[in-house]
Amino acid sequence: MSKVLVIGAGGVGSVAVHKMAQLPEVFSSITLASRRESSCQKVAKSVEERFGVKVETAEVDADFVEQTTRLIERVKPDLLVNLALPYQDLTLMDACLETGTPYLDTANYEPKDEAKFEYRWQWEYQERFEKAGLMALLGSGFDPGVTNVFTAWLRKHHFDRIDTLDILDCNGGDHGHPFATNFNPEINIREVTAPARHWEDGNWVETPALSYNHTFDFPQVGERNMYLMYHEELESLVKHFPEIQRARFWMTFGDAYLKHLEVLQNVGLTSIEPVMYQGHEIIPLQFLKAVLPDPGGLGERTKGKTCIGNIVTGEKSGQSVTKYLFNVCDHEECFREVGSQAVSYTTGVPAMIGAALVVQGIWQGRGVFNMEQMDPDPFMDMLNHHGLPWEVRDLDQAPQF
Repeated sequence: MSKVLVIGAGGVGSVAVHKMAQLPEVFSSITLASRRESSCQKVAKSVEERFGVKVETAEVDADFVEQTTRLIERVKPDLLVNLALPYQDLTLMDACLETGTPYLDTANYEPKDEAKFEYRWQWEYQERFEKAGLMALLGSGFDPGVTNVFTAWLRKHHFDRIDTLDILDCNGGDHGHPFATNFNPEINIREVTAPARHWEDGNWVETPALSYNHTFDFPQVGERNMYLMYHEELESLVKHFPEIQRARFWMTFGDAYLKHLEVLQNVGLTSIEPVMYQGHEIIPLQFLKAVLPDPGGLGERTKGKTCIGNIVTGEKSGQSVTKYLFNVCDHEECFREVGSQAVSYTTGVPAMIGAALVVQGIWQGRGVFNMEQMDPDPFMDMLNHHGLPWEVRDLDQAPQF
């Protein structure tokens, strides 16, 4: 029986709290905090109506260590679950160190003024968390998160050596808007417009954003165009599995999305450089975020499925092996269960599972850890029992892309 403090009441935070409420034997007390307590209260009301569980709410600005520290000291949680913005990772980790509280997040830190996704800043906390006897678990979402665990599980059970890794992320859903993002627009657009990078033969290879694509037939979704891009789990996976010769990340985008994105880029609305407007300094991308549809409100109108998984090649007992391990998630089923679309669901459920494993002591350690460093088996088992069942298939050959 454990207390958790969840920071962030967006789509992912809402899903995680709804799923935690379904495990009262693990999470005896849940506090949800955000910059606007009204957002937390909306989530808490939904949880109570659906599951009869009371969620405490609070207001906090996670940009400030002092505010978070005061909240932690009042709540006294066994774990802080950071589902806020990745800009706030380091201040929340500082607050956890000050209060002696274990830490978990779903996305690695990036500076506000540069679209640069790196684990370096958080890995530098290793010694401080180790000396404090605390665990910090990074990236307990889907990608990163489940895709890291998929890799570790395949390596443990099906490979003696991994040669290549391709992570394929497909959202086959349709929300009916001309242009909208399925998670925080600011983070989504920064990711998509950044240069692509993949790992090959011991080096990072950089290519222009969205310059390389391939068609793939996704289970239960069908053929979609997927684009090579950089994603943070590649950095930790090639570090912890140095045998990997090539690692790539692919994400699908529809033609309408890419057309709108190109126009927005051309007129400067995806920029993170400040501009002056009527005597005020604004960030164009933050303004764009304010006028786009709220991802948290897309659930009721989104239909279709997501399919996210790993294709891994390598060797087992002297034989060449290719495996495809994936999950398919239905947008409408997610909305019926927790009032959310599948993109938030596929991140919020793994956050709950990671939190459950940490507070129960099933996953434990001193220092900063990525998901693939943990035993994958209990996590994989919980995926099957909490809404994200997976399937593994043998493929005749490595992917030809």
